[in-house]
Amino acid sequence: MSQEAALDIERCNLNIKSNNSSHHTEPFGGERLIVRRGQPFSILLHLSPSSRELKVGEKNLTFVVETGPLPRKESDTKVTFISQESTADTEWSASATRDTSGRTVTVSISSSPKAPIGVYTLTLEQLGQKTSLGQFTLLFNAWCPQDAVYMPSEEKRKEYVLAQHGLVYRGTHKRIKGKPWNFGQFEPGILDICLKILDDNPKFVSDADKDISARRNPIYVTRVLSAMINSNDDLGVLVGEWEDFSGGTHPGLWMGSGEILRQWAESGPVRYGQCWIFAAVACTVSRALGIPCRVVTNFGSAHDTDANLVIERFYDENGDRISGYDSIWNFHVWVDSWMTRPDLGSRFDGWQTSDPTPQETSDGIFCCGPASLHAIKEGEVALKYDTPFIFAEVNADVEDLVRLSTGQFVKFSGSTKAVGHFISTKAVGSNERHDITHQYKHPEDSKEERQVYEKAQHRNKLLKKGEEPGLHLKIKLAKDMIVGSNFEVYAVLTNNCMDARTCNFLFFARAISYEGKLGDSCGFSSDNLEVPAGEERRLSLKLEYKSYGTAITSDLLIQVSAITVDKQTIDFHKAEKIIVLDEPELGIKLVGEARLNQPVTAELTLLNSLPEPLLDCSFAIDGVGLTDGKPIIAKVGTVGAKQEAKASIDFKPTVAGSSVLLVNFDSNKLKNVKSFIDVVVKE
Repeated sequence: MSQEAALDIERCNLNIKSNNSSHHTEPFGGERLIVRRGQPFSILLHLSPSSRELKVGEKNLTFVVETGPLPRKESDTKVTFISQESTADTEWSASATRDTSGRTVTVSISSSPKAPIGVYTLTLEQLGQKTSLGQFTLLFNAWCPQDAVYMPSEEKRKEYVLAQHGLVYRGTHKRIKGKPWNFGQFEPGILDICLKILDDNPKFVSDADKDISARRNPIYVTRVLSAMINSNDDLGVLVGEWEDFSGGTHPGLWMGSGEILRQWAESGPVRYGQCWIFAAVACTVSRALGIPCRVVTNFGSAHDTDANLVIERFYDENGDRISGYDSIWNFHVWVDSWMTRPDLGSRFDGWQTSDPTPQETSDGIFCCGPASLHAIKEGEVALKYDTPFIFAEVNADVEDLVRLSTGQFVKFSGSTKAVGHFISTKAVGSNERHDITHQYKHPEDSKEERQVYEKAQHRNKLLKKGEEPGLHLKIKLAKDMIVGSNFEVYAVLTNNCMDARTCNFLFFARAISYEGKLGDSCGFSSDNLEVPAGEERRLSLKLEYKSYGTAITSDLLIQVSAITVDKQTIDFHKAEKIIVLDEPELGIKLVGEARLNQPVTAELTLLNSLPEPLLDCSFAIDGVGLTDGKPIIAKVGTVGAKQEAKASIDFKPTVAGSSVLLVNFDSNKLKNVKSFIDVVVKE
C-alpha cells in the first residue's frame, strides 16, 4: 500500500484507566475517559491486518475535537490539528508513535489549557474519510500551570478539588459548630448532572454557541453556578425556604449534595435549601468541574439591602424593633473558588467569593460574585462582581437608632465591629477549623481596616470606638445550656459616671432563626434601678424549657436583649447575645472492622435531654462508598424523657480506603443532630 492510503483502524482503546489515573479523575470510575485540560492523554489505535503500517516520522494524521450542539472553529468549540513530533502545552496538539510491529499506534493528545470544558467527540480524518475514536469529558485543571484555576500546592489540590467530604460551620461566633457534609462530587452520575446544570442555564438556552464557548472561563462558569444553584430565576437546583417546610425536606435533614443533585436531575427544583446547603452544593459542582472550591462561613453576616455599607436598626422608645430591611444573620455561608482574574489584573488573582443563596439581584438575576477576596479586603467596591454587597457582609458598620415621640430618629449606639467574625473554613488536610478572617478584612478597628472602610464608604471621620465614661451594659450567659434544661442569664449594668443613675431596665428573650428572623417571646424580666457611681447592678432572666421549648426553631437559637433607658437624659443602652443551645451527643460505634463488600454494623445512641418524650425518632447514616449513594434510615419511634435512643444499622462498603460515615438523628422536637466518624475500609 502507498503512504497516501488511509490507516484502517480496527479499534481505538481510549486507555481510560491509565489516563484517568494520571489526570486525577480516577474516582469518577473507569466507565469513560475524563481528562483535565492542558495535560496530555494517550490513546491506542489498533490497525487491522490489512491496513498499511504507520511510517516512521509520518505527520499526516488529522484530528478533530468538537463540543456543544453547534461546534464552530470561531468559537473554539471545534478544533482541527495535525500530529507533530511532540505535543504543545499551549494549544490542541498530537503526536503519534508506532510499536515495533507497526500495528499499534500510540497517539498522545494535549488539549488547550484555555479550551471550554464539557463533553467532546474525537475524530480522525484521513483523505476525506472520518473515523470516530470516541468521546471524552474535559475539566478544568488545577495541576496545569497554564490553566486559570492552577493551584501550586498539591496538599491544597487534594483538599479543594479531590476531597469528597468536609465540614460546614454554623452557630454563632461564640459557639462555632462544624457540621459534616458529603460533597460526593465523584459519586456515579454526579458529573453528568453538573454538566446538565450548565446546559439548563438560561444563557445556554438563549445562545448555546456563545455559552459553550464561554465555558473556557472559570469566572463565567462560577457566575452561572451562583445563579443556577438557586431556583429563583430559572429551574435551578434548590428552592430557598426559611419558615414553612411543608411539601419538601427540612434543610437540616440533608447530609450531602448527591441526593439533592439526583433529585433535581429527575424532577426539577428541590425543596428546600438554606445558605449552607446552597454553598455545599455549589462546592460539589465546582469541584466536580475541576474548580478548586471551599465552603466559607461568616459569623455576624450583614445583609445590606440599600448598598450604603451601613446596617441601620430602628427601635421605638420601649426598645421594640421597628421593621427595617437591613439585617445581621448569626451566620451566613458561601463559597470561595480559586482562579486568575485577567479582567481585573493579576493582584486580584486567587480566591474569589460567590454566593448562590438568593438574597439580592445582580444584573437582574439572583446571583452573587465571583468577587476577588483581595478586592473585598481592600474595599475596592467598584470592581465586579458584587463586591460592595460582600464587603458589607463582612465589614459594614452598624447603627442603632431610636424613634422619639417627636418622630425624630436619634442614634443611641453603634458598632464598627459587630459584623464579620471568625470567618471559617475547614483546614487543609484535617478536620480543624481554619480562621480566614484576615483574608477578608484587616484586623477590626485597625488603622488599615478603618481606612479601607472610609474609602469604601466615602466618609471623613472615624466612628467612635472604645469604652468611655457612662453606662455600660453586657450580658453574661450560663455555662451549660443544653436543650431541655433550665438556666439563668444575667444582664450587668455598670455605672462609670460621676453621679448615680436611675434607669428602666428591660431584659427579654426571643427565639430567633439563623438568618435573624425573630420568633416568639420566651422570657421577660424588668426593674427600675438606681445604680450608684462606680457600681454595677444585675438583672437575672430565667429561661425554662416549658417557655422556650415551643418557641425555638430547629436552629436551637435564643436571642437575649437587655435595654436600659434613662428617661431624663434620653440615654439608651442595649446589649444583645445569641444563645446556641447545645445538642445531646450522638454516639457512634462500629462493630468489627469495615471490609470491602462485607456487612458492618453501626451502633448509634443519643440521650433525650428533654423533659418530655421524643416522637418519630430516627437515625440515618450516609457515606461516600459506604451506603451505596443514599442514606440508610432506622426508625426508632418514641423515646421517653431523659431516656436513650438506640439503633443498629448495617451497611456494606463498596469502595476500599478512607471515608467518612455521617450520622443524623431526627425527631419531632430534637431535629438534625449530626456527627461523623472516620472509616477505613479494608480490602
